[in-house]
Amino acid sequence: MDLGASRRGTDMGPSALRIAGLGARLRQLGFAVDREEDIQVPAMETRSSDDERARFKPEILSVCDELASRVRDVMAAGEFPLVLGGDHSIAMGTVSGVAAHFRDRAESLGLLWFDAHGDMNVPGASPTGNVHGMPLSHLLGRGDPELANIAGFAPKVRAENVAIIGLRSLDADERRMIRDSGIKALTMRDIDERGMASVVAEALEVVNRGTAGFHLSFDVDGCDPSVIPGSGTLVPGGVQFREAHLLMEYCADSGRLTSLEVVELNPFLDERNVSAERTVELILSAMGKSIL
Repeated sequence: MDLGASRRGTDMGPSALRIAGLGARLRQLGFAVDREEDIQVPAMETRSSDDERARFKPEILSVCDELASRVRDVMAAGEFPLVLGGDHSIAMGTVSGVAAHFRDRAESLGLLWFDAHGDMNVPGASPTGNVHGMPLSHLLGRGDPELANIAGFAPKVRAENVAIIGLRSLDADERRMIRDSGIKALTMRDIDERGMASVVAEALEVVNRGTAGFHLSFDVDGCDPSVIPGSGTLVPGGVQFREAHLLMEYCADSGRLTSLEVVELNPFLDERNVSAERTVELILSAMGKSIL
């Protein structure tokens, strides 16, 4: 899906990851890739948006409803959902599905959000109206009621069980929203001063405190553009390749990772699919691949 973004091309992210050999590499790790499913998304050229506060909201809502249902079914079958995006608006569907599964069992979900941006805008406050800048606020039960109530309940996660890693680009209103929300925000300054190992350890404590486990929503623009050039929202000064691997390795080592999504990969802006190839390596680390 790329309806949530200004620049076209993130809808081709899943194809780029498949071309980079993700399925075969997962099988080499010993996983059974039981099914590879696509969710149909309308093309931006065939639609117009009447609501500049939340562009293409009806289409995004429909896709996220379907994604939430699919993810919930995968979880109910005892399988691990790996969701490939697409812009970050899909997280409203992915996390809703995982959270609904645990809600059925009277359990709660932690959320680890890796991103250069806060994604905490709401309709009316967003400077662009692009929904990919709003998913986290809606998962916390804020903003548009329909987007916040995907799967029939809100919030999907408690603020005290949400941690963001990699922050370095925020809108003015987002700064206030993040400060007021109660989530744990770990910026690039935290990583620079303390190192990735310390930052991830703190984040994992937050997302695992009293939860059944945690979902990792991994936006490739959290990485430095020199590592992942293929994204439409690049911000210099990001996480380096080895630091990103360490994040993924710690998530795997925790044994608490319930689900994973990768978003904002844009092969139209990439260089010979290098971003997809590196993203595959990062996914493998999250799934348990290690050096020794």
